Amino acid sequence: MLEEAITRGWNNLVGRWDGPMNFRLFIQPAVAILFAIRAGLKDAREHETPFLQAVLSTPGCRQERLQQVRKDVGRVFIVALLLDSIYQVIVHAGIFALELLITATVLALVPYVLSRGLVTRIARSAGVGKQSGNSTSCDEQSKE
Repeated sequence: MLEEAITRGWNNLVGRWDGPMNFRLFIQPAVAILFAIRAGLKDAREHETPFLQAVLSTPGCRQERLQQVRKDVGRVFIVALLLDSIYQVIVHAGIFALELLITATVLALVPYVLSRGLVTRIARSAGVGKQSGNSTSCDEQSKE
């Protein structure tokens, strides 16, 4: 049953490129990336550890960073859920919850998480935040 749901979800996700409401497949990741750029530049200015690295390797920072994600892309994720629900009702005459969650995650969370750390690293290499050597409280926790 799970295999069938995953197969159907994948086929439906691939089939959405030319279906109704296909604009959201471009708009939602773009908005998530814009939020990631803003957060990544802030991380570079404040000498924060790149996002995914901090979440995976610094337990003290994990909760704080995940709250930032909820704040930054929470609305984008909810809009992704709503739009995909509408799409599923139009195309499939029903809502498939697993497919809904996977699609919203791919459209909103994945672009944000991947882009934020990349932006932080690029901004640091470009010299953003080099004026002061102060680290933030989250980075100080990881050094203890």
